[in-house]
Amino acid sequence: MARENPSLCHRIIELREKILNFTELQKIIAAGESLTLELKKSTAEKERACRSMCALANGQGGQVVFGITPSGKVLGQKVTDRTLEELAQEFQGFEPPLCLHLQRLPLSEGDGRGLEVLIVHVDRATDAPVSFRGIPYERVLNTTCVMPRANYQRLLIESMHTSDRWEMQPAIGCSVEELDSLEIVVTLEESIRRGRSLDPGTRDTMGILRGLGLLVNGEQLSRAAVALFCKDEVALPAFPQFMLRVARFKGTNRDEFLDNRQYTGNAFALMRRAERFLIDWLPVAGKIVPGQMARIDTPALPTDAVREALANAFIHRDYTSAGGSVAVALYDDRLEIISPGELHFGLTPEMLYQPHESKPWNPWIAKVFYRRGLIETWGRGTLKIASLMQEAGLPVPVLHENTGCVLMTFKLPKPYVGVNEGVNEGVNEGVNEGVNEGVNEGVNALVELIKQRQGMRVPALAELMNTSPKNLERWLKQLRDAGQIEFIGSSKTGGYYPKQ
Repeated sequence: MARENPSLCHRIIELREKILNFTELQKIIAAGESLTLELKKSTAEKERACRSMCALANGQGGQVVFGITPSGKVLGQKVTDRTLEELAQEFQGFEPPLCLHLQRLPLSEGDGRGLEVLIVHVDRATDAPVSFRGIPYERVLNTTCVMPRANYQRLLIESMHTSDRWEMQPAIGCSVEELDSLEIVVTLEESIRRGRSLDPGTRDTMGILRGLGLLVNGEQLSRAAVALFCKDEVALPAFPQFMLRVARFKGTNRDEFLDNRQYTGNAFALMRRAERFLIDWLPVAGKIVPGQMARIDTPALPTDAVREALANAFIHRDYTSAGGSVAVALYDDRLEIISPGELHFGLTPEMLYQPHESKPWNPWIAKVFYRRGLIETWGRGTLKIASLMQEAGLPVPVLHENTGCVLMTFKLPKPYVGVNEGVNEGVNEGVNEGVNEGVNEGVNALVELIKQRQGMRVPALAELMNTSPKNLERWLKQLRDAGQIEFIGSSKTGGYYPKQ
C-alpha cells in the first residue's frame, strides 16, 4: 500500500489496498484500450491522462494505468512522493472535484524491480458533467474527445433530474375532479390483490394518491398523478403530450395509411388503446381444426413481450416535451414502438439486453405501473422481452435511438403475412357451395375473425384475411344470407358483428 503523504488532497485521492492484483491487471490490459480503459507510458502524460479521467467520469467509469504502453507492454516507472504530489496538483483541474482511487502495483521480476505500475480507478461521476480545466470530455470507443454541446446538456439534465424531475413537480391548475377516480381505485385494488400494497381501509381518492406518493407540497397533485389518472379522452391544454398515435401502414414504408388514429388520456387508458389497436391489426395465423367449426389462432408476436414494450414506452418516456407522444406503427414486415426521449445514465441499447441496474427516468410513474401489475420487476423489461421472443423462436427486437426518441422494432415472421394460410385454397375449392352446405376454410376463418374483432369494416377485414375487398364482399354476403353476421351502424361508421 502506498504511504500516505499529508500534502496530497485526500478529498480527491483516496489510496486503497489491493483493488487489482497483477494477474487481473494483465487480463484487462490484454483486451486493449477501450471505453473504460486508458493506458499511459508514464505520469509524464498526466495532463492527457486527466482528460481521459474526465471522460471516464462522464461515462461508465474505468481505469487509467501509468507504466504501460498503449500496445500493452509493461514498462513500469519510479513512483515517489513527488510523483504523487504532481498528480494531485493536476487533479485540481477537475470541476466538480472527483474522488479517485489510486493503486500502486510493484514489479518484482527482471528489469522491473523497483518500478511500479500506477492505476487510477475512476468512478462514474454522481455530479456529471465533469470538466477538466473548463472543458468537458467524453469517451468514444477507446478515444477521448471533447464532449459535444448536446451531450453536455443531456448530462446536465440528468444531474438535475434527481431533485427536479418533471413527474414530481406540482400540476398547477389541476384538481382532483379532473382525475378518473375509478382508475385510481382499480389501481389500488390490483396492487392489494398482487400483494404490492396493504389495504389502507379507505377508497378516498386523495388518500389513495397520498399512499402512492403522488401528492407534493402537502395536498397538491403531482404531474405524475395527472399523467397516470387524468380522465380518458379529455384534452388537458396544459398537457398536450398525454397522447398516443397509432397507425397501420400499407407495405413497408409510410407512404399510405390503412388506419391512423390519435388518442388523449391517462397512461393506462392509452396503453389499453394501443393493445386494442394491435389486437385489431396485428397478424394472426389461423389453423382450422379438421372436422370442427373451430380455428386455433396464434399471434404473430408474443403478447406479453409486446405489452412489456408498451409499458416501457409509457414509463421511460420524456414527458417534458409538449409535442411528444408514444407511437405505435405497424407495417407489413415489422412493428415499431416509439417512446419520446433518449436513453440516460450512460445506458446504451446494447447494455439494456444485458443485466443492468434499473434507473427509470420516471421512478414514481414506474412504481405505480409496478403496483398495477403491468411490469414485474425493474431493470428486467428488455431482458424479459428478449427471453419471450427467443422462447417463441423469434428474433430479439432491435432497440436503437433516433433523434429525440427510442425505437423498438419487432420483426414480423414471414408465415404471418396472411391471417389464414388456407384462405386462397378455400376460394379455389368454391365459396359458392353455400355456408350451410360445407363452409370452406376461407369463409370459416372470416366468421371466427368477426367474432374476435367485432365492428371491423371491409378494408381492415380484407387486409387481415389477405384477400381483395371484392372477394371479401362475396364471403360477407354469404354469411349475412346464412344469418351468421350482421352490419350494425351507419355506412360510414358501422361494422360487422356476429348475429345474436
